Amino acid sequence: MEKILVTGGTGYIGSHAAVELIQAGYEVEILDNLYNSKIAGLDRIEEITGVKPKFYNVDLRDAEALAKVFAENTYDAALHFAGLKAVGESVEQPLRYYENNIGGTINLLECMQEYGVKKIIFSSSATVYGEQDSQSYTEQMITGQKITNPYGRTKYMIEEILKDVTVADPEFEVTILRYFNPIGAHSSGLIGEDPNDKPNNLMPVIMKVATGEIDQLSIYGDDYPTPDGSCIRDYIHVVDLAKGHLAALNHMDKGVQIYNLGSGEAHSVFEMVAAFDKASGIKLPCQVVGRRAGDLPGFYADPTLATEKLGWTTELTINDAMRDTLNFLKHEGLELRRDS
Repeated sequence: MEKILVTGGTGYIGSHAAVELIQAGYEVEILDNLYNSKIAGLDRIEEITGVKPKFYNVDLRDAEALAKVFAENTYDAALHFAGLKAVGESVEQPLRYYENNIGGTINLLECMQEYGVKKIIFSSSATVYGEQDSQSYTEQMITGQKITNPYGRTKYMIEEILKDVTVADPEFEVTILRYFNPIGAHSSGLIGEDPNDKPNNLMPVIMKVATGEIDQLSIYGDDYPTPDGSCIRDYIHVVDLAKGHLAALNHMDKGVQIYNLGSGEAHSVFEMVAAFDKASGIKLPCQVVGRRAGDLPGFYADPTLATEKLGWTTELTINDAMRDTLNFLKHEGLELRRDS
């Protein structure tokens, strides 16, 4: 049985990936500093899979503690999710993002080199593309030139570091997965998106508006050159995304492989709100406000390469994501507001 280290494995995407790996027969160990996740995630993973992964409460920036984990284990590969991810916060605190995301990754790669772990799957982002002439993004597009925030630049810089590592060590196998917009939760309702910090993405904000924690949803602009004036994005169910990591792990190769993980479809903010309203039976209070700096009118994945090379494609829709999100809120004991 292959043993996989999952950094950031108690987080939103990492926990779903851990579930898919365990159910596929891999031995999973999780490393996380719990900055933006909860230790209870381990019990939830166990409840779904029947297996409780071994856990290390370690920050990747702690090189000594990280080396101890590698010295005590033999890993076949690492799935690297750990990192700060709030776009707005990265603009306010760029040095913190560079130090955490890049510094932590370098420590991880140094340990992998020292202990002979030659395979890594990196959790990257569509933000590395920046603004492009086309709204349909392919892996062949130039990256790094028009990134609008430090978070995106850390992802781009880590991608470049990984490329350099494979040049220095031709035996190294790197797969970079560029996510679009993960949404939804596990169908069991046991794991879902529950950030400790202030939510930045659309769905966590919708969830907090739905439960009354936030008064209303701010829609940043309705005058974009899109069908209904609001920004359009590619939303991918988190379980489909997690299965993409399993597919990538089964198709590792020497050098660097890069894949988009997205649905290939674009939905507007207004469409997402309408889908949640329909699934929940409530009407979210919304207010259109001014455009947000750095927001692009629209972009979505061309996932053709992942389908052709990995045999992966999305199976779940935004309606499935809304259903599973509501199920997660129910399991968390959160009631929907009734004042709207």
